Amino acid sequence: MECRRCGSALDRPGDYCLVCRSENADAVVLELDRDRARVTTLVDEEVAGVREVTTTPEDGEETGVIELRNFAGLVADEVRRKRPEEVYATGDREVLRAVRGQLHHDFYRVGDDEDPVESVLSRRGDAPLEVVEAAPREKIGGSHSTLVGGRAGQRAIQTVAGHPHVKKIIPGPIDAGGSGSRSGVRAKATRAGENGNVRLLIRDGSSVQENRVVTTARERDLGEVVREDLNEALREADLQE
Repeated sequence: MECRRCGSALDRPGDYCLVCRSENADAVVLELDRDRARVTTLVDEEVAGVREVTTTPEDGEETGVIELRNFAGLVADEVRRKRPEEVYATGDREVLRAVRGQLHHDFYRVGDDEDPVESVLSRRGDAPLEVVEAAPREKIGGSHSTLVGGRAGQRAIQTVAGHPHVKKIIPGPIDAGGSGSRSGVRAKATRAGENGNVRLLIRDGSSVQENRVVTTARERDLGEVVREDLNEALREADLQE
């Protein structure tokens, strides 16, 4: 493949051009398994190249950490050499977290579709969601200032408020009549409404708080994309099973 701007030959399809300093990849799709990663490069709304990175998982605690970090590093290197506008990812959460930790890109989650690449191609035809630059604490409003779950509840709210496509969180009243739970504070973003907004349920023992989350999504399908991202972030914060 040649650079779209200056015509110089690229080592791999979609590589960043070191001659004219310009990007050639529009997006990269990562399909991540524990032992194999498939990296697909999209250029001009078409698949320009596919590359696989493999590893042999280690059982030892220390060796396993090193092996995973090295595997994630190889995948991250494939993304860096493209410098894409967007990165989409699906698959093993442990690998996804390790790869994301080595990159500065925002990751967009892809659902468990049979063909993640086709899903991304169809999604990229939509107008991009607005990014909200405000600090998480500036997104929290409403008349109910008390949050269920103490520090863990605050962490759940801050985690959701930190998402770039969340405009505002409006805490609701606390209902103390629910069934008890011994698993500590748990949080979950519920199915998106027609307008793309979701609800954040935070449960602490028998107490439940329903919080309204206003997103930049314009309809349910895009709201579902944001909801999946929020639940993934809550899982990474150990606020979900």
